[in-house]
Amino acid sequence: MKIQGVRLYGVKDIRLEEFELPEIEEDEILLKIICNGIAMSTLKEITLAQRHLRVPKNIRKKPILIGHEFSGVIEKVGKRWENEYHQGEKYVIVPEIPNQIESPGYSYEYFGGAATYCIIPGDVIEKGCLLHYEGDSFYEPAMAQALYSIVGSFHSNYHSKPGSHEHISGIKEGGNTIIMGGCGPMGLMAIRYVLEMDKKPKRLVVTDTNQKRLEKARKLISVQEASRHGVELYYINPAMVPDSATVLLAVTCEKGYDDVFVYAPPKNVAEIGNRIMGMDGCMNIYAATADKRYRAGMNIYGSHYLKTKLIGSSGGLRSDMEEAIQLIHDKKIDVSMGISHIGGIDAIVDTTLYLKQMQGTKKIIYPQINMPLTAIEDFEKLGKQDPLFEKLADACQRNQGFWNPEAEKILLEHYQVL
Repeated sequence: MKIQGVRLYGVKDIRLEEFELPEIEEDEILLKIICNGIAMSTLKEITLAQRHLRVPKNIRKKPILIGHEFSGVIEKVGKRWENEYHQGEKYVIVPEIPNQIESPGYSYEYFGGAATYCIIPGDVIEKGCLLHYEGDSFYEPAMAQALYSIVGSFHSNYHSKPGSHEHISGIKEGGNTIIMGGCGPMGLMAIRYVLEMDKKPKRLVVTDTNQKRLEKARKLISVQEASRHGVELYYINPAMVPDSATVLLAVTCEKGYDDVFVYAPPKNVAEIGNRIMGMDGCMNIYAATADKRYRAGMNIYGSHYLKTKLIGSSGGLRSDMEEAIQLIHDKKIDVSMGISHIGGIDAIVDTTLYLKQMQGTKKIIYPQINMPLTAIEDFEKLGKQDPLFEKLADACQRNQGFWNPEAEKILLEHYQVL
């Protein structure tokens, strides 16, 4: 069958093309893609191209499909899986495939989310990376693939068990946690996740140098709401003070932070994070650049005497995805609060290439339709000329201005996607 998809050929060389998708083998499944999230990590992927750890060297001859945050419905099931999966049911993908570096959107010729259809290989299904989904939307499971990496990062941190060489997984309960550069779409989900954790920190500090973004986060997740969850929440703009490390340490009464999460790539962010760690502190580099030679200074004295640890995390486990989906299902985390734009398959190339320069937060794509990337805040204005946007604006206004299942249904029914 012929499909449309965005494929990577080289450094920042991505192309929306129509090409032939082969017939599935008996151990494969054909997926119809309804929703695909544009991730900053995809921009890093296309910037590195063949130099990226997950991208094959031969993409000029065999380009790969990009996109790893996607959901949809099962279109066709290979004979091997007929008793487990069925045509028409919704799915969600676990992008981090166990025991391999290859992953969807990075490594496969026919397995990625920036397309109308794709094929999930049999060995990926065998490893438990195709999950059933029973929710009432498609953007939520697509966003769950971003949330699950946040969940995974918080489980990745660890601390020493007193009197033992064993480690305790997760952030320190009752401790001090900081999310640096934490007011973007990923940061907002991370803040909400902390408030919903069973083992919460006593204090959560969130920093961002973008004052407008920081104020928006403060409005969406207030200090008062955090207090009701048993967490002291502080929003701080490091650019407003001469020495941010001194101010950040003062919040902890000079004790320092047990858990530091770096959500912004500039090296000075990581260096400040390293300075403010307390005894047995753990710093997680969650954001990075496409530069493989990127370096930042580290306090070796602190590592030796304070037993501080530096780790990095990317992706997660199937259990992290299951937790993320449950959080969304239970309405403990509303992933829509991080979505600012929607668009169709024709918007993927430019949105990915110019993601850093674009206003707003998370961009969501519906590959089955053609539609320019459009800000949700512009729906009302566009609705004066276009009845579709009038309906979308009304649906979003009924949901605090956020994208929502009702609006998505209106969009998909208008274009007769399902």
